Amino acid sequence: MVIKNVNLETVCGVTSRLPENKLMEIAFSGKSNVGKSSLINGLMNRKSLARTSSKPGKTQTINYYNINDEMYFVDLPGYGYATANVQVKAQWGKLIEDYLHQSKMIRAVFLLVDIRHAPSENDCIMYDWIVERGHRPVIIATKLDKIKRSQVEKQVALIRNTLQVQDDTIVIPYSSLSKQGREEIYDLIDGLCEG
Repeated sequence: MVIKNVNLETVCGVTSRLPENKLMEIAFSGKSNVGKSSLINGLMNRKSLARTSSKPGKTQTINYYNINDEMYFVDLPGYGYATANVQVKAQWGKLIEDYLHQSKMIRAVFLLVDIRHAPSENDCIMYDWIVERGHRPVIIATKLDKIKRSQVEKQVALIRNTLQVQDDTIVIPYSSLSKQGREEIYDLIDGLCEG
């Protein structure tokens, strides 16, 4: 996959209507501070188009990045940010649910979880939500550079068991520093484009 052109085309807040896109959409979901913006920037070969922040919970909108006029990367709001108030959390939840329910062009949903820990309750809820909406999430286990290589297999098994994923669910360990895992993600996306 060669990414030539990228632009942030649409930003949807709580009161916005979701766009009716004609191009396929790849959605990225994950709790705040899991490294979602870093992954998206890494895939787009851009330093900071998707805004990363030391303050979790920064993405409170759905952001549509047009990739090569062939597809959209759709950055969903981060969930589970502890200090966000109940009303804000409910709005993020509604935004994500509306997107998963209404968009007709979703071809894949990537669910990001931190490889260092068992998935949180919010991660499990999100996984179940995505599956209930008829999608087969691909799990991206982020922050790979923070654990020893000898721990990877054990942590991937922990993620699979905690989320209770189907046997053929794809789990890709990813490092935003070394970009390990990026080619696997590209191959998946290429396969979707051809399919």
